Amino acid sequence: MEFQEVYRRYRPELQQVEAILFDQLRVGEDALTESSGQLIRAGGKRIRPLFALICSRFGDPASDRTRVLRVAAALEMVHMATLVHDDVVDDASLRRGQPTVRVRFGNRPAMYTGDFLFAKSIQLLTTVERPDVHRDMARAMVRICQGEIDQIRDLHNWRQTLRDYLRRIERKTALLISVSCQLGAKVAGARADVVRTLRRFGYYTGMAFQMIDDVLDYVGDERVVGKRVGGDLMQGNLTLPALYAAQQAGRGKELAELLSGPPSAAEVAKAVDIVRESGAIAYVQALADRYREKAIAVLSGLEDRVEREELAVVAAFVNGRAY
Repeated sequence: MEFQEVYRRYRPELQQVEAILFDQLRVGEDALTESSGQLIRAGGKRIRPLFALICSRFGDPASDRTRVLRVAAALEMVHMATLVHDDVVDDASLRRGQPTVRVRFGNRPAMYTGDFLFAKSIQLLTTVERPDVHRDMARAMVRICQGEIDQIRDLHNWRQTLRDYLRRIERKTALLISVSCQLGAKVAGARADVVRTLRRFGYYTGMAFQMIDDVLDYVGDERVVGKRVGGDLMQGNLTLPALYAAQQAGRGKELAELLSGPPSAAEVAKAVDIVRESGAIAYVQALADRYREKAIAVLSGLEDRVEREELAVVAAFVNGRAY
């Protein structure tokens, strides 16, 4: 089974999620509608809604699909909100190959756009009468914000450890993917043990997802990735490839010195070369593969069915993707 085959199976429901997103973002304020809709029109993998939809199939076949679709849309709006805020913090100009909201509308409108998306996700969830779902989402949103603060605190910090990095990406990325699997299953009436298993699968897959994102910042094709290669270094965001390279004998010290202040484009290009030559890419890819293997091992606790295979296929796509 290939990823595109999985995607085709869920495309009709993903299109319904897309329709819910556009409907939710139609408000009386044209500027908010336009700015928040920009990310939807730019496309995206819609990995979080996809995970929610697949995991919902482990629940009651007679469950209300409308609730599942609304939860999937709310999850994507939370993700979109974090992207808009990230782009302001990172001073980013490209997202999904398109100008970011901050570039098109300005930093202050972009921050309110992110806030608006967070608020709309909460508003949409109120139509799903499950207090436990609301609690899970609220906890996730709090921890996502903590992860963003961790990243700001660690900008330009070469003394951060592997443990610091793993905690940060757990909060920034893995958590929302984990919650997507959890809530998709829960709102569809899956058993508690199945929900717990899917949540763990989502956590391990989410950790791998962010590691691959960090690798692509060094080896990705900008036309495919949709954002500037080396952007993390330019912003002072030291991800695992850079942290690993800085610990290696030889050019590790040179790397830290290159990035000791706001780097020029030439200095970033040189730093990217140092990271590529350090063995960091293979190291981080191998670590991401270990997390994917953990995710697959977790799935063995579920009954053998097509959705279990689909989750394994999507996890493999996460680790092998070029964007």
